[in-house]
Order: sequence, then C-alpha cells, then structure tokens
Amino acid sequence: MFIGDIYARSLDEAARFRQLTYTCLQTMGTRDNETIAFPRRVCPAGIMTSVRFPNCWDGKNLDSPDHMSHMSYPETGTFESGGPCPATHPVRTSQVMFEVIWDTTRFNNKEDWPEDGSQPFVWSFGDATGYANHADYVFGWKDDSLQKILDTHCYVNCAGAKTQSIQDMNKCAQQPVVNENIDGCKLKSSCLSCHVEQHILPLLTSSSYISRAPITARRTSSTIYLNYIR
Repeated sequence: MFIGDIYARSLDEAARFRQLTYTCLQTMGTRDNETIAFPRRVCPAGIMTSVRFPNCWDGKNLDSPDHMSHMSYPETGTFESGGPCPATHPVRTSQVMFEVIWDTTRFNNKEDWPEDGSQPFVWSFGDATGYANHADYVFGWKDDSLQKILDTHCYVNCAGAKTQSIQDMNKCAQQPVVNENIDGCKLKSSCLSCHVEQHILPLLTSSSYISRAPITARRTSSTIYLNYIR
C-alpha cells in the first residue's frame, strides 16, 4: 500500500492525503499543531512526520495498479473519530500509522538559514515544500501474529504478543542489498560544519532537482542524504 504524491508541490495537490503531517517538536512529547507542509520555524527537538494510512477497503481488491485506489480515508472525520467509510470503500479496517522523528537540531541556528527566512530542508526527491510526504506499507507479519493482535483490545503490551525492547529490535537487521551511503549529510555551501549522528536516518539530498512549485517533469531516482541549503 502506498500513500502520498511525490510530485505534490501545493496544498491543493496534497489535500487528499490529509493525514500525512509534520509536527514541529518543542519537546520529544509534542504531538499537536500538525501541518501538511514543512514547519516554517526552528523546531527545538526536531521534526516529526506522522503517516496514517487509509482504513477503508473496497472489499474486493487486495491491491490496485497505483497501490492506493483499493483503499480510502473515511468520508468525513478520521479513523480515531470513527468517521464513516465511503460507499465505494465500505469495509472498515484497522489503521496503519507510524511516526518518524528527524534530528534537525544541528540546524537550529536561524543565522545559518536562507537569507529570506525560508525553512532550509528539502526531501531527497527534490521537494522543498513538504507537500510530497509519502510512505509505503509492506506486509511482513509472521504467521497469525497480526491477527492475534487485532483480536485483542490492547495498547502497547498485548496478550499473546511479545514486546521487545528497542535494543532487541535493533539486533534484527537485514544486510544491505544495495551499497548506498545513507548516513551523514552534505552541505550545498560551506556555511557551517556538519555532523549528524550515524544512527539518525538522513532526510534530504543535495543531488536531486529541488522544487517549490508544481512540476510536470517526473524524476524516477534520488539519492538520500541530509541536506542543508543556505
């Protein structure tokens, strides 16, 4: 399942994916004041992206050519508010949701931001607006483990399911198939020194076409780095 549009550069283009958001973290516990575009101010504790996949199924197709059409958001409201599913997608499902916290704190000095005051971050596929936020969900639950969790009303610690520590989860790793450098960052100018902890996934790129306006040419490749633009 896929959600979002990597070519979106305006609110109108991103509006149908209303549950793909950013939160400017004041602390690691901040969970309010979500925006659909990149935050336009310094975020003391970093930037969090929240991805909520659609939870209404058409009841027929397990997939679709665009990996989206077989699913829909509620007609009104949200999954959390119990919003009704549209007639085209009448089957209500559980919701897939995840959060990613990007450590942008190394770039919190406004003196290092662009002279016009605009926010400095750009997604790896060239989006400088944030409207192209998107995500994929690939099913990988073992045997009937997911069904057991769905059958049990619980939060975090669920009967019949094993809860792991972060340390134990990080021990489970897949060796890289493609040799690609995804750690560290690149600067477009030498305006400040750059250091990003190796375990932080980078957010942006210096090699892709950067765009703040709607685009018609569609790129199919990108290299992921954390990029700071002066």
